[in-house]
Amino acid sequence: MQYMLMCCIDEALWNGLPDAERDAVMTDYHALIQEMVTSGHYRGGARLQSVESATTLREQNGKTVMLDGPFAESREQLGGFHVVECRDLDEALALARRIPPLRVGGSVEVRPVDPAYRL
Repeated sequence: MQYMLMCCIDEALWNGLPDAERDAVMTDYHALIQEMVTSGHYRGGARLQSVESATTLREQNGKTVMLDGPFAESREQLGGFHVVECRDLDEALALARRIPPLRVGGSVEVRPVDPAYRL
């Protein structure tokens, strides 16, 4: 079963960390990704650019409206994502617990990919 690990963090918090701490987190992150690739769990993912580059689409009165920014009702922003292949939710959660930004205030939402709509 595939799971999406959505990695979120408050960008202001992340940018406020000392460079050495951010570098250490990212070094550990790259090592974890390589381990997931080697173990066969990793199916894909990416780090996203800053929320300042986001454009949000909504529909109002039958017309599409484009807004600059993420406009999510949250203090945290989606910073990146990973799609992993796991036996079950427990295995996906075990991988998610190891995502390094958790230790500096990030969060990871784990959600099964709907097999009926997988490309």
